[in-house]
Amino acid sequence: MYAIIDIGGKQYRVEKGDIIDIERQDKKEGQNLILDKVLLVAGDNNIQIGQPNVSGAKVSAEVVKNLKGRKVISYKYRRRKSSHTKRGHRQLLTRIRVDDIILA
Repeated sequence: MYAIIDIGGKQYRVEKGDIIDIERQDKKEGQNLILDKVLLVAGDNNIQIGQPNVSGAKVSAEVVKNLKGRKVISYKYRRRKSSHTKRGHRQLLTRIRVDDIILA
């Protein structure tokens, strides 16, 4: 069984036991997280598609770690102006482990 969830404007396909990195959540390591924006749930021969969300479906997950993503470099260069700008950015992330997909 898998589900497609919406977190922070991004969509993820998750199954039980998956570990994914999502946008930073306000939870500490070891706490549980309930994700209720479930767009699709598919089992063996059963598919439920939400409009926009599947009613009564939730994904239970545990916060594994709060971390920073890899550095992304933004470089702006203007020719013949002796002007250039270099900036780096590291996104704040939360690593979660999917415990269960709940259908009501």
